[in-house]
Amino acid sequence: MAATRLIALHVNKGKTVAQCLSERLDYSQNPIKTEKGELITSYACQPETAATEFLLSKRQYQQITGEEYKGNIIAYQIRQSFKPGEITPEDANRLGYELAMRFTKGQHAFTVSTHTDKAHIHNHIIFNSTSLDCGRKFKNFFFSGLALQRLSDIICFENGYSIIEKKPLSEREKRTVYPKRHTIREELRSVLDDLIQNKPKDWEDYLRLLREEGYEIKRGKHLSLKGRAQKKYIRLDSLGEGYSENDLKGRIAGANVRQPRRESTPPAVDLLIDIQNKTLGKGAGYEIWAKKHNLKETAKTLLFLQQHNIHSYEELEKAVQMTVDGSDSLLASIREKDARIKEIDILKQHIFNYSKTHQIYLEYKRLPKGKKTAFYEAHRAELELHDAAKNAFDALPEGTKLPTIRELCAERKRLIEERKAEYEQYRPLRDQKKDFLRAKQNADMILRRQQEDRDERPREK
Repeated sequence: MAATRLIALHVNKGKTVAQCLSERLDYSQNPIKTEKGELITSYACQPETAATEFLLSKRQYQQITGEEYKGNIIAYQIRQSFKPGEITPEDANRLGYELAMRFTKGQHAFTVSTHTDKAHIHNHIIFNSTSLDCGRKFKNFFFSGLALQRLSDIICFENGYSIIEKKPLSEREKRTVYPKRHTIREELRSVLDDLIQNKPKDWEDYLRLLREEGYEIKRGKHLSLKGRAQKKYIRLDSLGEGYSENDLKGRIAGANVRQPRRESTPPAVDLLIDIQNKTLGKGAGYEIWAKKHNLKETAKTLLFLQQHNIHSYEELEKAVQMTVDGSDSLLASIREKDARIKEIDILKQHIFNYSKTHQIYLEYKRLPKGKKTAFYEAHRAELELHDAAKNAFDALPEGTKLPTIRELCAERKRLIEERKAEYEQYRPLRDQKKDFLRAKQNADMILRRQQEDRDERPREK
């Protein structure tokens, strides 16, 4: 499911065309939002120099047509937002690229930046209002936003994703709860924490990592930072407790290190410590702590076994085997569905390629032998795609009927729903398996220790 919006970008008051283009593109290509720039693609331009290339095409347009940009639209932005949990960032970027290519018909340069900083993955597609030949501008026709939404729905349907259901105005529910917005200061604090996890050597090495992330550093009485999406510098001591220059230096040196908050629930049972073998050379304090730890975990293990109605070692072994078999079978089923989904995606792509290149292949077959070589060289890419699709169809099991795109999309949707349901069952079962395995290891250690004590008693007598 994808929601789209077409936005015209004008020149802001008091700023030049170059400044407006740079600010808009810098925001969309923010490395914090795009996984350090890995989720940025482009067409007919380079993401780093897109603003300069857009501006150059506009100057050439003025020279060719004699028209000037006075209040005109300098670029367009498409926002494409996907349903949370339905798509991966890589697929979202691929669908955004396909949407921009088909909407502009390949006649305008554009960049596609996929943001993952919010619960819903979304694309920022910015395309130049001036065409590649610099002879005309994009015409924002009547109901262009509706046409864009329909094109996005078609692309989502072709790739097996859900489509927004149209509801009458009377049945629509007004939104009352909004997610918390992440401010620039929160993003900056997150970046500062993440860079400390990289264990920089010293303060200067830490500042070097900040520069690599795209931040400008202003030294003075108070050190300040400015990112690509920021309009002003932000002082470190204004970020709150633990983020001043002295606090950060202390955290880098190892003092006042913040431990990440554990969001997952702690394990029901933890492993016992082999005191005889693992406390040698570690001092008496460590041995005392290990004994206390073992007492606590022994009590937890007994409580865990009572809660699951286990009263003998044989029952514990059966419970461990059941949880291991159940989790392993679910994991194997999930992996089989992942492999089948990949096969469906590849087969769909071959079907698309075959249908697009079939007419060129027929023309190639009709040509006389003397003209085939030149035609093949001119259409090598299309004919190679056609041959690859035919080979993929021939590799199908004998007697298998080639499915349609609709059938493949329906199967893919069903597999995704089944995989999601199985994974929801697998996660608690996986944690339960870990707890049972820890309980069995603890029981083995307790029983082994008791047997050693029995063996030592006759020797003392």
